[in-house]
Amino acid sequence: MYYAYWMNQTTFTPGKILCVARNYRDHAKEMGSDAPSEPVFFLKPCTSIVPDPSKAIIPSWTNDFQHEIELVVRIGRMCRNCTAAEAVSAIDGVAVGIDFTARDMQQRRKQAGMPWEQAKAFDGACLLSPFVGADALDLSALDLDLSVNGVVRQQGNSSQMVHDIPALIAAASRYFTLEENDLIMTGTPAGVGRLEHGDRVVATIAGVGALDFAVVDEGAV
Repeated sequence: MYYAYWMNQTTFTPGKILCVARNYRDHAKEMGSDAPSEPVFFLKPCTSIVPDPSKAIIPSWTNDFQHEIELVVRIGRMCRNCTAAEAVSAIDGVAVGIDFTARDMQQRRKQAGMPWEQAKAFDGACLLSPFVGADALDLSALDLDLSVNGVVRQQGNSSQMVHDIPALIAAASRYFTLEENDLIMTGTPAGVGRLEHGDRVVATIAGVGALDFAVVDEGAV
């Protein structure tokens, strides 16, 4: 259902969604660790994209469904082993994204020394605003804000990234061939937190766009 909606409602389909772990020092700190010295990537499938951007659904199997606002970059051309300077020309557009996380499952998997993709890559784990052109934007100085029920939870600026966007693209291209329409979610500032049924979330990135959505339990859909 998710993938079919995405195919039918947009003009492009991403081949893969690369996410960057702990790319803001304050978020790494709140997660109890240091920021990594080099980018750490994990993947979300296309089926993780929320079909209705006005609604986020809490899966029945998690008791700790959390929000993470992120600047999302769309790749416009194939690149492999590119430099940071070359990476700039590969940027096709940007959007506001939410990386939803089942934090309870993630913690259980971490404690057991096991992979935690199920906590990040499930159906409905990725919410995206429409993409806009990046040429007129300074991607190194964008304000990110997320509020829940009118109360600000996350505030940051893309200048606080440990690894900036060109560096992320270059690093990713060493391991993955980046293709047209691939997406990179560039990390989240501190303030991630739990969402409950009935919450209203507004997430904005200055100059890029906004998301305004309700949170609903799966059983209430």
